[in-house]
Amino acid sequence: MATAKKEKVLASAETAEAKPIKRRRSADATRSRILWAAYGEFAAKGMEGARIDAIAERADANKRMIYHYFGDKEGLYLAVLEAAYERARSAERKLDLNRLDPEMAMGRLVEFTFDSFVKDRSFIQLLNTENLLGARYLRRSEKIPALHSPLFTMIADIVERGAAAGVFRNDVDPAQLWISIVSLSYFYFSNVHTLSFVIGKDLQAQPALAERKAHVVGMVLDYLRHKQG
Repeated sequence: MATAKKEKVLASAETAEAKPIKRRRSADATRSRILWAAYGEFAAKGMEGARIDAIAERADANKRMIYHYFGDKEGLYLAVLEAAYERARSAERKLDLNRLDPEMAMGRLVEFTFDSFVKDRSFIQLLNTENLLGARYLRRSEKIPALHSPLFTMIADIVERGAAAGVFRNDVDPAQLWISIVSLSYFYFSNVHTLSFVIGKDLQAQPALAERKAHVVGMVLDYLRHKQG
């Protein structure tokens, strides 16, 4: 009897301990659904056009939960921006470029950047919205500047290894190089419809994407290989 009573007490304790964990997991899941729904809504309609009601419906969540987690619409928008940047930077860190030789590492980073725009055009739409707003909300973030420091360190390491090996120039600014890498892909996708019309071919077709990616990789590597005399 004593043993059965003890087991019952232990089971009750385990159940009580599990409840906060379940609530936390449920809360995390709700917050993630809201963020994902808001990501799509803000990307499609911008900061002004997005509606909390639509986000709540997309997320299958109560509007009160949105205000509970994010404060207001502006707080939710900033959280979406931070999550988008964090996802991009986190994916780059997983590339493990240190194991590759400098030329392969840089080529892989450029390819990854290009492919990230192929997979998710909504990030471009978010960035366009925030640029139209003059980076008003981005300036409020303490997280986003810190996210880019490791990225610039990673690029600097690749360039330094390449310079030490005699294959890259040694006068490269990592931030400037990153801007160029992103720009070569970003402009293509942010203007893909007008460019397709002007050039007269579908730039979203697979052969055109492969051609553009190879061109971008080649441009970046040719620049890095061109040593100043």
